[in-house]
Amino acid sequence: MTTTASSAECVITREFVRELAAIVTGARVLDSRDELLVYECDGYIVEKSVPDVVVFPESAAEVLAIVKVCNRHRIPFVPRGAGTSLAGGCLPVGGGVMIALTRMRQIVEINHRDRYAVVEPGVVNINLTRALAGSGFHYAPDPSSQGACTIGGNVATNSGGPHTLKYGVTVNHVLGVEYVTPEGELIRIGGPCGRGNSFDLTGLFVGSEGTFGIVTKVWVRITRNPAAYRTMLAIFDSIDDTTQAISNIIGAGIVPAALEMMDKGIVGALEEAFHFGFPLDAEAVLLIEVDGLDVAVDAEAETITRLCKETGAREVRLSKTEEERALLWKCRKQAFGAIGRLSPSYCTQDGVVPRTRLPEILRFIAEVGERYGIRIVNVFHAGDGNLHPILLFDERNAEQVRQVMLASNEILSRCIALGGSVTGEHGIGVEKISFMKDLFTEDDLAVMEDVRKVFNPDGRCSPGKLLPTAGACGMEHIERSHPGRKAAM
Repeated sequence: MTTTASSAECVITREFVRELAAIVTGARVLDSRDELLVYECDGYIVEKSVPDVVVFPESAAEVLAIVKVCNRHRIPFVPRGAGTSLAGGCLPVGGGVMIALTRMRQIVEINHRDRYAVVEPGVVNINLTRALAGSGFHYAPDPSSQGACTIGGNVATNSGGPHTLKYGVTVNHVLGVEYVTPEGELIRIGGPCGRGNSFDLTGLFVGSEGTFGIVTKVWVRITRNPAAYRTMLAIFDSIDDTTQAISNIIGAGIVPAALEMMDKGIVGALEEAFHFGFPLDAEAVLLIEVDGLDVAVDAEAETITRLCKETGAREVRLSKTEEERALLWKCRKQAFGAIGRLSPSYCTQDGVVPRTRLPEILRFIAEVGERYGIRIVNVFHAGDGNLHPILLFDERNAEQVRQVMLASNEILSRCIALGGSVTGEHGIGVEKISFMKDLFTEDDLAVMEDVRKVFNPDGRCSPGKLLPTAGACGMEHIERSHPGRKAAM
């Protein structure tokens, strides 16, 4: 087999594949077309690119050796976790080697006394929480995909989740990172005590979307469990009333642990899947959770109930048992899985607007859906204005794909116009590179490029990602895959 990728210098030879196989023994190298197709995309299904080789290391030493071989042969490489990215973050733009980290799944250490854990990048997010069960501690970042996504992937995109309204996103819980540099060195930044007196390189690394190197170990902060929870479901007959209630709750000085909104379309899919008892005629529901001391959460729950009813809620339900609370959260965390009942394909966007602009952006999203003939449903982190409009379509229909891209472009552009951003937690990946020039000045982007060159001077690690200066290969790939994409941008 000799495959030439989009770059003239990238040639995959049998000799190269044999060198990889010598590093990772036991059939941990894939290079046949039918096996590679599984890795042609992540959760963002609109763009696809098949890697030339997929390799599965089981240690930092193996990752290091793989990167050195790739550099020697001048082959680009990209890390991949569980593939739950929704922005093409692990798309192998132009081919090359995909380094799949799912076999590096050991929880190396849990230190309750000093409140940290050490994990490999392939550890599934929820498995760390399960390992902490009964200890009085948990790992706070909880993406909706936490049953599948890996902590290495969370580090790459600086993932959020429902409870990050109060507890913060991934970067607020990462103390240190061990990683293999694109040039082939094993480096550690931070550690159990955080960054110390040096520059916060850990904070810089988190959210770099795999363009600074490949994570091999992560030190994360673990958080003590709150004494009590109060979890509520507020039911509304109006989207405007729902969004006003969100502003009223935050305006009253209450910062819930979570404040999630689901519209009528999502509620219907969830009720069909889980039979929780959601009212199918409601326009929207708010899932609200406060935590802390018993006396404090009771008072906050009473205030939230009053504010919701004053704003038009027809009903506010308080979970009476831990089982009820767990079922509510199961519904919210599996909302995206339930979308399969509504459409064969969907595209999830990740815009952000100020909370006070939520009514405006939701009306605009509905208008865009009508204009393009696309059904759009919404489930999102309402407390911090992080939107997740879900556009339903059939990827087998090229015209529907084009319409989805145009509609997505309009929604994200409006988020910027309202003072927001095109991503809150999914990252830029390949999907949103074109928006970076709308978000940042040329000087801003030049500085970002200079910083990336310090970590990734040859651009061989995760090419075509995050910055519009990532090289033409990324945009050329997108144009080849979907000729209407640039026009949509």
